[in-house]
Amino acid sequence: MMQLRTLFFTSILLPWILSTAAKDKYMEVRRPKEDTANLPDYDTVQDSVTDPAAAPKAVDMPTCLLCVCLIGSVYCEEVFPEMSAVPALPKETAHLYARFNKITKIRNQDFADIATIKTIDLTGNLITEIDDGAFSKLLLLEELILGENKLTKLPMLPAKLILFNANFNQLKTKGVKATAFKKLTRLAYLYLGNNELTAVPQLPESLQVVHLHNNKISTVTDETFCRGNFSYYVRTNMDEVRLDGNPVVLSKHPDSFTCLQALPIGWYH
Repeated sequence: MMQLRTLFFTSILLPWILSTAAKDKYMEVRRPKEDTANLPDYDTVQDSVTDPAAAPKAVDMPTCLLCVCLIGSVYCEEVFPEMSAVPALPKETAHLYARFNKITKIRNQDFADIATIKTIDLTGNLITEIDDGAFSKLLLLEELILGENKLTKLPMLPAKLILFNANFNQLKTKGVKATAFKKLTRLAYLYLGNNELTAVPQLPESLQVVHLHNNKISTVTDETFCRGNFSYYVRTNMDEVRLDGNPVVLSKHPDSFTCLQALPIGWYH
């Protein structure tokens, strides 16, 4: 019986064990290496953030992907990646809101093909220069808002403007033509507060509100707001004037406001 078991082990079982082991070894050698997925490491700052050259640029992206475009209105507020120039706009754009970006210059060609535009709001950029003809041919433009920039002078303004806001710039009298606003016969709201103006520009009859506070205006005359010897002249449209925060002493110029329906508002010395 013992011999029979020995014979069975050596002639049948042992060869089967050896062949199985050899097969497993062969398969182990031939088994391909498993692919390892290269997953992003979210605990490490990626190259596109640390390397400015690898980061996307606003100028390389379609405007309506970078901004929000809604039925004639384009909203490009606090855009990332940073926007340093006015983007190419759809031709049917009527209202542009590109506030709080890094735009530094307005060129003639930025709005040359946008005949339908009525509102441009560029508040809170870094604009230091505007080509003189950048806005002059925009025949439908009614509201132009350039507050909180770094302008020292103004370009030609379109004739149908109703509201102009250049508060919180660095405007100087030599950079604002005396007649810059005089021919704007529809202008109703003029905001030039917090600048460096030393004189009041000529104002159109259409004005309802004019803010000139926190400038360097030291004097006014009886023709600044009124018409000098025309004692019966009244500015019926003008409701609000601000001159506070200037060195001018209003009590020294009592005849300068006789045509106004209300005295300038604000705190004065």
